[in-house]
Amino acid sequence: MASHIVGYPRMGPKRELKFALESFWDGKSSAEDLKKVSADLRASIWKQQAGAGIKYIPSNTFSYYDQVLDATATLGAVPPRYGWTGGEVEFDTYFSMARGNASVPAMEMTKWFDTNYHFIVPELGPDVNFTYSSHKAVEEYKEAKALGVDTIPVLIGPVSYLLLSKSAKGVDKSFSLLSLLPKVLAVYKEVVADLKAAGASWIQFDEPTLVLDLESHKLQAFTDAYEELASTLSGLNVLIETYFADVPAEAYRTITSLSSVTAYGFDLVRGTKTLDLIKGGFPSGKYLFAGVVDGRNIWANDLAASISTLQALEGVVGKDKLVVSTSSSLLHTAVDLVNETKLDDEIKSWLAFAAQKVVEVNALANALSGNKDEAFFSANAAALASRKSSPRVTNEAVQKAAAALKGSDHRRATNVSARLDAQQKKLNLPILPTTTIGSFPQTVELRRVRREYKAKKISEEEYVKAITEEIRQVVELQEELDIDVLVHGEPERNDMVEYFGEQLSGFAFTVNGWVQSYGSRCVKPPIIYGDVSRPKAMTVFWSSKAQSLTKRPMKGMLTGPVTILNWSFVRVDQPRSETCYQIALAIKDEVEDLEKAGISVIQIDEAALREGLPLRKSEHADYLDWSVHSFRITNVGVQDTTQIHTHMCYSHFNDIIHSIIDMDADVITIENSRSDEKLLSVFREGVKYGAGIGPGVYDIHSPRIPPTEEIADRINKMLAVLEKNILWVNPDCGLKTRKYTEVRPALTNLVTAAKLIRNELAK
Repeated sequence: MASHIVGYPRMGPKRELKFALESFWDGKSSAEDLKKVSADLRASIWKQQAGAGIKYIPSNTFSYYDQVLDATATLGAVPPRYGWTGGEVEFDTYFSMARGNASVPAMEMTKWFDTNYHFIVPELGPDVNFTYSSHKAVEEYKEAKALGVDTIPVLIGPVSYLLLSKSAKGVDKSFSLLSLLPKVLAVYKEVVADLKAAGASWIQFDEPTLVLDLESHKLQAFTDAYEELASTLSGLNVLIETYFADVPAEAYRTITSLSSVTAYGFDLVRGTKTLDLIKGGFPSGKYLFAGVVDGRNIWANDLAASISTLQALEGVVGKDKLVVSTSSSLLHTAVDLVNETKLDDEIKSWLAFAAQKVVEVNALANALSGNKDEAFFSANAAALASRKSSPRVTNEAVQKAAAALKGSDHRRATNVSARLDAQQKKLNLPILPTTTIGSFPQTVELRRVRREYKAKKISEEEYVKAITEEIRQVVELQEELDIDVLVHGEPERNDMVEYFGEQLSGFAFTVNGWVQSYGSRCVKPPIIYGDVSRPKAMTVFWSSKAQSLTKRPMKGMLTGPVTILNWSFVRVDQPRSETCYQIALAIKDEVEDLEKAGISVIQIDEAALREGLPLRKSEHADYLDWSVHSFRITNVGVQDTTQIHTHMCYSHFNDIIHSIIDMDADVITIENSRSDEKLLSVFREGVKYGAGIGPGVYDIHSPRIPPTEEIADRINKMLAVLEKNILWVNPDCGLKTRKYTEVRPALTNLVTAAKLIRNELAK
């Protein structure tokens, strides 16, 4: 029985790629240094999988920033503003597209389906001249082959590439991105021919858009594409890989009828209904790559259940045509449990990171071949039983409190218009009030202080003194810039979710459980293993200290329950909604304690609410019901004069705007500038929004400093569709990834632009 891995984490077990990228971007190391680190990481990944017995090992899943951006480079689809004149797409152009540069902004970045990974959105139009401009796929295949590892090269499928793209600015709205398919396929033919010439016998096309609700003409594009590629693909084994959800019946019929395709990969963890489709009929002689090992979570596989599923599939597709696989790329999980030295043995026995999932895949394949590792399977069964019966998982008081929530929709008693009036009397803010989203730059010195405090190298008194000084400097800077509603900069927090999870019961934490979010940005998701509660106040001390340093309003900064849920590795023994309600009750306690401490503006970030929206429309209503309800639970008990803010970023919001309104926040700040102000279109189309709103006026994920005129122009565009008395002026997101040399001038320009427009409005 053969085994397969869809994809693997790129950053390295200790974030080696992250540090190499940032050193290169800062000019401290060369391109050759970066390439050397990357080659070493790739070699170790390929050798590890080969050593574990994996037959189908992927290549071209490594990326310096993002795999969709890699496809854009391969196709030569570089937007004109980057000044690329042809030839191979080199680092300068590649990273300018990803991050922007001093003169031009970055391309749009958005969430990869319903994950916390981000991709760079291609900008296409009828005039794009597609040319084969990055030979990365064939170079990495040859690189692995030289190491003695024959890999299966992975490409973003041509149809998914186009469906995930957007029309470039200025392109007519009637333009169909799929009309570019013939031009795109011409380049794909060159790439495939190169891979064949290099000796590849398999090729994997990732077509994840097949799990979406696609209209018939989009499904037809898959048939057209792979029929057009058929002669080029002749002689190759072709795998179409899908993941993250069920494949709809019509899509299943479409792809399984493709004559040029040899194998199909399906997510059988999140796509359990696909199992029924396979059992109902699978094309004779084709391979099934069965994704039974979860690529999205860190729990050990239920090996006995997986064997049962695989044995049932053997009867459908045949023993020699079944391949054991992961449900998706392992990019979305942590790298290696071996690096976790501080997790207690009980919890550690419940987990499997990427390296362990590779072993699980091979163990399942061996078991089906008659070489079952009895000791491995017994240890797995014991770990699953331990987790099910452990007393640390269940808290009856929490269960009862969450159950008691049913029967109320938890809305504040007064409508938002009346609340805003009461808040304005208390806060006395100007028209177009300015604020930031929460975090300020995380300096090397600040990280050192937190690190040394955790390692007990400095005392609590020294730590409090250092963090207080950092807050004082952030407050003084904001007052100097004349920002209206301040933040304390979050110097005590390395990560917004990790910080809260560390103080809530039911959470466990890793030392090196890093997962890539975008580019060099990594997060360390908490592990929710049990019922959640708040033993004590989490932010009141620092928020009160920050408020004492200024007479201006100081935001209390919290992460919302849905974002904590979606940015964690979540228990799978109860519905996600139940866990979310438990977190909501914990945040509710914190909100009310902040209010008692005199904090008049409290921001409850729900950056990931849209991210968790199911991929199938039939499941949207249920998710939005419990997720929006969870947010309302957090602040239902506050006074009318307490202003509740929330924040959302880097997702498509227009399709859930009515649910955003239903959250009933007093003010929402929301990413807008990097996505070419798509958010504003929903208001142009007649949606009425009566609460405060701050669509971001500049992209914080780029080092570029936006000029005052550009920000003022954005504010004027907002005023064309939003009332001046509800509009706020703020960046797209938090500032932690930026440097003070970028933040100071950018915020100076932001405040100057707001004052300029205020003066114009006054006239």
